[in-house]
Amino acid sequence: MSHPKLLFGFHAITARLRHDASSIEEIYYDASRRDRRMLDFLQQAESAKVRLIAADAQRLQGLAGSARHQGVVARAAEVALALNLAELLDGIVGPPLLLVLDGVTDPHNLGACLRVADGAGAHAVIAPKDRAVGLNATAAKVASGAAETVPYITVTNLARTLRELQERGIWVVGTSDDAPNDIYQTKLAGPLALVMGAEGEGMRRLVRETCDELMRIPMAGSVESLNVSVASAVCLYEAVRQRNAAR
Repeated sequence: MSHPKLLFGFHAITARLRHDASSIEEIYYDASRRDRRMLDFLQQAESAKVRLIAADAQRLQGLAGSARHQGVVARAAEVALALNLAELLDGIVGPPLLLVLDGVTDPHNLGACLRVADGAGAHAVIAPKDRAVGLNATAAKVASGAAETVPYITVTNLARTLRELQERGIWVVGTSDDAPNDIYQTKLAGPLALVMGAEGEGMRRLVRETCDELMRIPMAGSVESLNVSVASAVCLYEAVRQRNAAR
């Protein structure tokens, strides 16, 4: 699994400094910023012996392709968290908790989903190669460092991958607005893969049919559905709650 060669924002770069400082080739920083956050960051980079280059705002924006760089942009080597799904599953201790995204094409949504997965302790985020956004610099920025800690694995055939998970004893639960049971009536404490469809479209038919079970998030208000990252958070944390209660 590949990661972006360009990182920007304090969270994303600090996470890489902690995870693998030697993979950072150089950091460009806004020399006009002398606030505590920048000074602490520069001190951390210096102690990790990373090359620092002073740059103006125009150069930083040109490198990041965005104005939301917070004054820091890093060039870094690509880092592999897990090479493939089999390797990942073999290395999990305890019941797996996986987030599967079918058709999430917005990098902001992907970044937010990675952040949620990291917070809930999910072991990986899985997505199809053909209907997914790549893990670009924008997604990594929104993920606030989670792109450095949560494996993001893209697969050629999502339905086949779900069957492989089932063969390993992982219960595959999809989310759908018309499912008979809600998340509180569904058992989520064991080995689990949660499948989230794209907002509006939902899961593809074959992916839906491959799921062991479908569940819905109860909606009491006037909106029909939640953003995919919010829905992922609601479902993952309900799974975490059930796991903790089962202990």
